[in-house]
Amino acid sequence: MRAESGARAVLAAGVQQRLVRADDLAAALTRRGRGPRHALVSATIADIAGGAQALSELDFGQLIRRHGLPEPTRQVLRRDAAGRARWLDAYWDRVRVVAEIDGLWHMDAAAWWADMSRDNELTISGYRVLRFPAFAVRDHPEVVAAQITVALRLGVENC
Repeated sequence: MRAESGARAVLAAGVQQRLVRADDLAAALTRRGRGPRHALVSATIADIAGGAQALSELDFGQLIRRHGLPEPTRQVLRRDAAGRARWLDAYWDRVRVVAEIDGLWHMDAAAWWADMSRDNELTISGYRVLRFPAFAVRDHPEVVAAQITVALRLGVENC
């Protein structure tokens, strides 16, 4: 399992750092043909192509599918009040729910404040914002899925 996570992280990092495109990875996998872990690599590339940029976001995609939740739009560009580009990790447009997956760097005071400020702007604008640390997505997926389920249900009731 640890080796699988490492391989998934390397694939995501390559695309995140713009060293390779998800389409190129998919083409290479097709040329290679079926082999060990083909399904895992194929699913990982599909998640990356859909916007996942880190292992925690890949884990989040698996959680969404495993719990039968609707697929969000990933890495949605939004401009803040100052016009700066801000990216939403996962967004359910129709019900105005946002989920953010936080890695360790989000614990830095400046990053934490930037996250809070952005969350406040989203909340003021009528969005439901959910934040999950990467470890919760990995170690407590039932809790994460339950909270997303409630937020989506509330969003539907308010449509």
